Amino acid sequence: MSIPFSFSLPPELSAKEPPERRGIARDQVRLMVINRDTYQVEHTRFDSLGKFLHPGDLLVFNTSRTLPAALDGCEAKSERCVEIRLAQHLPDNSWLALLLCQKGNPFSCGLRAGMQLDFGQGLIGSVYDRDRNIPRLWKIRFSKSGTELMDLLYRLGRPIRYEYVSAPWDLDYYQTVYAKEPGSAEMPSAGRAFTWKLLFDLKRQGVETAYIVLHTGLSSYMDDELDAQHPASEEEYFVSETAAQKINRTHQQGGRVIAVGTTVVRTLESVGDGAGKVDTGHGYTRLHITSNHKLKIVDGLLTGLHEPEASHLDLLTAFLPAEKIQSAYLEAVQQRYLWHEFGDLNLIL
Repeated sequence: MSIPFSFSLPPELSAKEPPERRGIARDQVRLMVINRDTYQVEHTRFDSLGKFLHPGDLLVFNTSRTLPAALDGCEAKSERCVEIRLAQHLPDNSWLALLLCQKGNPFSCGLRAGMQLDFGQGLIGSVYDRDRNIPRLWKIRFSKSGTELMDLLYRLGRPIRYEYVSAPWDLDYYQTVYAKEPGSAEMPSAGRAFTWKLLFDLKRQGVETAYIVLHTGLSSYMDDELDAQHPASEEEYFVSETAAQKINRTHQQGGRVIAVGTTVVRTLESVGDGAGKVDTGHGYTRLHITSNHKLKIVDGLLTGLHEPEASHLDLLTAFLPAEKIQSAYLEAVQQRYLWHEFGDLNLIL
């Protein structure tokens, strides 16, 4: 895999807490805007987003809701305890999950097929084989399913948290205001800054909205080499007839289709045909977008700031030359923008 560029990200530029805990509203995070035609970079605030949108533009949102996807379970006979991080719900109603030992080396505590993990409140997980594509993931089948399983996950689980986040924040902080369908291992964070007021203001301005679903997988398998080998997880998506019609009509009428998040880009580019038309669909995508990908559906992107050598930087090169992104990112570092799911945002349009 080719990485378009790298850069140095000082640790203090990782957003350690949600904006609301830093004393500002969701929609008051900073926004770096890059013009795709002129490459001009502008620095503003997210609640000024409407200045860059036109009547007839279409914002496409991912309404997947973040699961409390981290759970602790113990094997009764060995007293071995592990943290599991749910990665993907499979068509046969089992799950792929990353298993992390709670003491010592996170992967060498005797993990094996056949383990029975007790999570409490009657929830048992049976560990099956390793995943053939990503061997750090294991297949797990729970003793409960459907709404009963979801209820227990919300009682027993917690949001997946990385080391740069300063505290175990409540699940509500990991949701967008418009999230509906539970299923994402981690927050589709590009849309986190939207408030209902901003959405209503944009609607009054003539900006249209459409909604798709893509349930995100894990952003990291806790192994840099493995993360580089598998830049795109296989993720489940749903595109409704209403969303497809809105997207196609926007293009017919000369408007711009703007993806709120890389998840939306991957979904729409997976279901779009060569003529730039979107059909309704439900499936799984492992699409990895690079500079070689000619965008068929998406005209603009709202996204977070991606860390050095992250695969999402490859996706950005489908919108802009790598050197232009690098230049803007170096500017964002100098301007002290904040990175990660609680950080600042970037609009490429």
